[in-house]
Amino acid sequence: MSIKLEHINYIYSPGTAYEKQALKDVSLEITQGEFVGIIGHTGSGKSTLIQHFNGLMKATDGVLYYEGKNIYDSGYNMKELRNQVGLVFQYPEHQLFEVDVLSDVCFGPKNQGLPPEECEKRAKEALELVGFPEKYYKQSPFELSGGQKRRAAIAGVLAMRPKVLVLDEPTAGLDPRGRDEILDQVEYLHKNTNMTVILVSHSMEDIARYVDRIIVMNHGEKMLDDIPKRVFAHYKELEEVGLAAPQVTYIMHALKALGLDVHTDATTVEEAAEEIMRSLHD
Repeated sequence: MSIKLEHINYIYSPGTAYEKQALKDVSLEITQGEFVGIIGHTGSGKSTLIQHFNGLMKATDGVLYYEGKNIYDSGYNMKELRNQVGLVFQYPEHQLFEVDVLSDVCFGPKNQGLPPEECEKRAKEALELVGFPEKYYKQSPFELSGGQKRRAAIAGVLAMRPKVLVLDEPTAGLDPRGRDEILDQVEYLHKNTNMTVILVSHSMEDIARYVDRIIVMNHGEKMLDDIPKRVFAHYKELEEVGLAAPQVTYIMHALKALGLDVHTDATTVEEAAEEIMRSLHD
């Protein structure tokens, strides 16, 4: 079970003065149960790429398979694909529109044709999964804080019980506590449901802490695709394309340069602390 892209290209406004190639010959595969991070500078093609995963955008050329089926084949059930691959946009207020939070989260299951009692059951389960307080279920979504809006938007997608959850900058604009709460909740979902999670983020610390694999986009092309330690080992190349490694990476390289016998591939604070303690006791 996977999302598989073969030689995907996407061109905005083809044949006009505004023509721009946003994706260039992108091939990759994401298998069920992975937690994948996608990083890249602004304009690198990240958001365009993820909108191909559930058919919101159609490739100019190339093929995209979901569970082995070509989604561009005539008669393919695109509605079912969008039930299976849930996308949460960067600005959740764009996905919230009902009179209260519970009604909003019920919208997806209702659109799937489920009876009202099942819709409400799924909505409450989804809100509980994301840690949304029950006392706000009947509140207007527009009166929520930024963090609560994110939770409600994610719950709205989860209520449809997708197999893949795609999150575009889910912590943008949140304070550090709100960011950690959202991402801890996403990590909990991933570990307890075997859901595939695809996370787009500008925060190298968040990416290093949560994901199992990183795809680096640069000018519409796939630049790197590997586990975090190997991707961030290319920190100088990342800097050349407007990215960086986690701060821990720079600290470990600085300690190495000062003569401390440490391995420099730590990507989280916990890994760095463990490595420094090991080197001091050797």
